[in-house]
Amino acid sequence: MSAVPASGCATRPETVRTGLTVRAERGQREVFCGLTGIIWLHRKIQDAFFLVVGSRTCAHLIQSAAGVMIFAEPRFATAIIEDRDLAGLADANDELDRAVTQLLERRPDIRLLFLVGSCPSEVIKLDLARAAARLSRSFEPRVRIRHYSGSGIETTFTQGEDACLASLVPTLPEARADAAPSLLVAGVLPDIVEDQFRRLFAGLGIAPVQFLPPRRSTELPAVGPGTRVLLAQPFLPDTLRALEERGATLLPAPFPFGADGTTAWLRAAANAWHVGDGRFDAVVGPGEARARQALERHRRELAGRRVFLFPDSQLEVPLARFLSRELGMELAEVGTPYLHRRLLEAELEQLPDGTLVTEGQDVERQLERCRAARPDVVVCGLGLANPLEAEGLTTKWSIELVFTPIHGHEQAADLAELFARPLVRRLRLAV
Repeated sequence: MSAVPASGCATRPETVRTGLTVRAERGQREVFCGLTGIIWLHRKIQDAFFLVVGSRTCAHLIQSAAGVMIFAEPRFATAIIEDRDLAGLADANDELDRAVTQLLERRPDIRLLFLVGSCPSEVIKLDLARAAARLSRSFEPRVRIRHYSGSGIETTFTQGEDACLASLVPTLPEARADAAPSLLVAGVLPDIVEDQFRRLFAGLGIAPVQFLPPRRSTELPAVGPGTRVLLAQPFLPDTLRALEERGATLLPAPFPFGADGTTAWLRAAANAWHVGDGRFDAVVGPGEARARQALERHRRELAGRRVFLFPDSQLEVPLARFLSRELGMELAEVGTPYLHRRLLEAELEQLPDGTLVTEGQDVERQLERCRAARPDVVVCGLGLANPLEAEGLTTKWSIELVFTPIHGHEQAADLAELFARPLVRRLRLAV
């Protein structure tokens, strides 16, 4: 975290469209560590292993957040930086090489190993890029070794996924120059959601379709000038930049949250493949209708309720669009750690007039605004939730929105229920 004097807490208003104001704030922040991304990344890439180079605190964070069952052998661990490493009594690189060798001897199933930087490894200037290159000479091609930073210094927790995927892009196979256009969906999706989207794309006649990351590291998608990219998550600017450097082209679209967002997201791909309206409606229409019908019950519970979103996951802007347009909720404030305007342009256009979007955070000032607004639901990180609950406010953990399948038509009602559930709980406690 970092603090600046009150005079430096910028409140630079900037209008991105008529009726919508973005204010940048700089000050003390409340964010979750970027190492958290390992929790969903290791479940997705089934032959990968994530080795955090960090402290015992890093190890406790990952173990407690992941909730590993005793009969499951996890695919993550921590190479702990000891006091003698910090004091220069041992060579940290030699210690890391020894830990990696022992790990790969014990786990021959590993095909992709990520060395994940942390705050401690960055503080002592441990060069994981050089370590990954050195270890690659010993273990490739049997094991690919990559590195990225999951440090909590000046980052928010979803940036761990962006850094991980961006580290994979340079290693993706090169698509043939004469290859037909292909669709690449970038961003971690639960397997059940990925399968749903695969069926929809197949029904629309869109092929080939690949996902980044794949379920196995041996199935890395090819990329080239014919690659069209649909982002499944709004927090992947570095991944997108790396893909575009390989020649890929972004398909701008809202994100697939709710009935409207999912249909518009699928429409972006359909337009690129010149799918006719009749076929699109036949394939997508039934799922959209089911989503709208399922959302109606939650709309009756949530319409007119006020929601305040603290900056944490970078999902805040698409969620605000979903909550306001599809559930009728009022937006007291929409905070986001970073506002990637190019990625969120389609979402910003759909926010209601008068919406205040805050980029960055001065947590004390934002808490003051939240208390003054007295919203019905507050979306925030774990560090703020309990204190706000003690003050009588109803909260929803933003990290739960990343762990839970919420993309697509079939999950639209589940997404709405995440916001209705705290209000129902509050009502039952009051009774």
